[in-house]
Amino acid sequence: MFALPSIANLIISTLVFFIAAWYINRYLDEQGIPTGMTRSLLVFTLASLVSWGSGEVVDWLNGTPPAPTDLSNLLKRTN
Repeated sequence: MFALPSIANLIISTLVFFIAAWYINRYLDEQGIPTGMTRSLLVFTLASLVSWGSGEVVDWLNGTPPAPTDLSNLLKRTN
Protein backbone atom coordinates (compact mmCIF):
# COMPACT_ATOMS: atom_id res chain seq x y z
CA MET A 1 0.00 0.00 0.00
CA PHE A 2 1.12 3.56 -0.65
CA ALA A 3 2.64 5.49 2.25
CA LEU A 4 3.41 9.17 2.25
CA PRO A 5 7.11 10.01 2.58
CA SER A 6 8.42 12.04 5.47
CA ILE A 7 9.37 15.69 5.07
CA ALA A 8 13.04 14.80 5.49
CA ASN A 9 12.67 12.26 2.67
CA LEU A 10 11.19 14.89 0.34
CA ILE A 11 13.84 17.49 1.11
CA ILE A 12 16.85 15.17 0.92
CA SER A 13 15.66 13.32 -2.19
CA THR A 14 14.95 16.60 -4.01
CA LEU A 15 18.43 17.92 -3.23
CA VAL A 16 20.01 14.60 -4.20
CA PHE A 17 18.10 14.58 -7.51
CA PHE A 18 19.56 17.91 -8.64
CA ILE A 19 23.06 17.07 -7.41
CA ALA A 20 22.99 13.65 -9.12
CA ALA A 21 21.66 15.15 -12.36
CA TRP A 22 24.45 17.73 -12.35
CA TYR A 23 27.16 15.11 -11.74
CA ILE A 24 25.75 12.72 -14.33
CA ASN A 25 25.58 15.51 -16.91
CA ARG A 26 29.15 16.50 -16.11
CA TYR A 27 30.33 12.89 -16.42
CA LEU A 28 28.60 12.43 -19.76
CA ASP A 29 30.12 15.70 -21.00
CA GLU A 30 33.58 14.42 -20.08
CA GLN A 31 32.88 11.19 -21.97
CA GLY A 32 31.95 13.17 -25.06
CA ILE A 33 28.40 11.87 -25.33
CA PRO A 34 26.34 14.36 -27.38
CA THR A 35 23.31 16.00 -25.83
CA GLY A 36 19.90 14.88 -26.97
CA MET A 37 16.65 13.28 -25.93
CA THR A 38 18.21 9.90 -25.10
CA ARG A 39 20.90 11.43 -22.94
CA SER A 40 18.36 13.63 -21.14
CA LEU A 41 16.18 10.60 -20.46
CA LEU A 42 19.21 8.69 -19.17
CA VAL A 43 20.15 11.55 -16.83
CA PHE A 44 16.57 11.84 -15.58
CA THR A 45 16.25 8.09 -14.98
CA LEU A 46 19.57 7.73 -13.18
CA ALA A 47 19.03 10.85 -11.06
CA SER A 48 15.54 9.62 -10.16
CA LEU A 49 16.88 6.24 -9.07
CA VAL A 50 19.59 7.83 -6.94
CA SER A 51 17.04 10.23 -5.46
CA TRP A 52 14.59 7.44 -4.68
CA GLY A 53 17.35 5.42 -3.03
CA SER A 54 18.44 8.33 -0.88
CA GLY A 55 14.86 8.90 0.24
CA GLU A 56 14.53 5.25 1.21
CA VAL A 57 17.75 5.49 3.22
CA VAL A 58 16.45 8.60 5.01
CA ASP A 59 13.22 6.82 5.93
CA TRP A 60 15.14 3.74 7.03
CA LEU A 61 17.45 5.83 9.24
CA ASN A 62 14.49 7.69 10.74
CA GLY A 63 12.78 4.40 11.49
CA THR A 64 9.64 5.26 9.55
CA PRO A 65 7.28 2.32 9.88
CA PRO A 66 6.28 0.45 6.75
CA ALA A 67 2.92 1.07 5.17
CA PRO A 68 -0.03 -0.73 6.73
CA THR A 69 -1.22 -3.78 4.89
CA ASP A 70 -4.92 -2.98 4.85
CA LEU A 71 -7.37 -0.12 5.27
CA SER A 72 -8.45 -1.10 8.79
CA ASN A 73 -4.89 -0.74 10.09
CA LEU A 74 -4.61 2.62 8.39
CA LEU A 75 -7.82 3.83 10.02
CA LYS A 76 -6.65 2.60 13.43
CA ARG A 77 -3.36 4.49 13.06
CA THR A 78 -5.04 7.76 12.10
CA ASN A 79 -7.59 7.74 14.94
